[in-house]
Amino acid sequence: MTPVPQSRTLADVLREKAETVRGALDRALAPPDEPSRDLYEAMRYMALGGGKKLRPVLVLLAAEACGGSAEAAMPAACAVEMVHTYSLIHDDLPAMDNDDLRHGRPSCHKAFGEALAILAGDGLLTEAFAVLGSQVADAARCRRLTAELASAAGAVGMVGGQAADLRAERQGLADERLLEVIHRRKTARMIEAAAVMGAIAAGASEHYERSLRAYGTHLGLAFQIADDVLDAEATTEALGKTAGKDAAAGKLTFVRCYGVAAARQRALVEADRAVAALSAFGHEGDWLRDLARFVVQRTF
Repeated sequence: MTPVPQSRTLADVLREKAETVRGALDRALAPPDEPSRDLYEAMRYMALGGGKKLRPVLVLLAAEACGGSAEAAMPAACAVEMVHTYSLIHDDLPAMDNDDLRHGRPSCHKAFGEALAILAGDGLLTEAFAVLGSQVADAARCRRLTAELASAAGAVGMVGGQAADLRAERQGLADERLLEVIHRRKTARMIEAAAVMGAIAAGASEHYERSLRAYGTHLGLAFQIADDVLDAEATTEALGKTAGKDAAAGKLTFVRCYGVAAARQRALVEADRAVAALSAFGHEGDWLRDLARFVVQRTF
């Protein structure tokens, strides 16, 4: 008797696509001859060595929801993950968030030293744009992908959010409006860009692109708020990074401003808003809807 095939779950899809992304990153970051081998070792240690690969997987899922292919969207997915990984390397440095663990292993500066960790982050950031420039054949799409990623990663996006986060920590600020600015820039903007870049890679309509931009913003907020809750409640082993660091450092978080229960409720609201933003999509958007629910239910 032939066994009945089991339906694929979101966990299956995330795992499969994450492995595909790792394979593409492995090829894109193939170490050259000396003298750059040690630099590439540090870059690969972080880019290939764990993590959920949420952002590049989101690029692929968004592209497929728009009728495009994961293959065509893979350069954008790799570029997003390279920028994200660079940000993690720099965030972990003693001058920033000062964490010795990332993905359950020694953070890059603990494994390779601060100087090489800084250079590994720099290398990943610049290599991201080299991947877009060399692997996206359509000039107009390449230009738009590059502009979207640069805007999301730069001074009005992720880097600006990190600067505001450090200032709030240093000055002991607890302003709710500043909290929103930090979350929207430091985390949500890059997740928004991942969704939009999937639409661009697929050549999607402006209507789909606007829907995915709204989806990505709310998904990013839900993800970060859930992270705040996990930092307050989960263990270091579960998180793969040092738990409780936000509170110890006096960081401005939703848990600090509102408490765990209210933060958890806000995360659910943002996830619902992300799902609502996908009204333009039929069943082709189901994995994206499931992803919005997953980010607030996860335990890691």
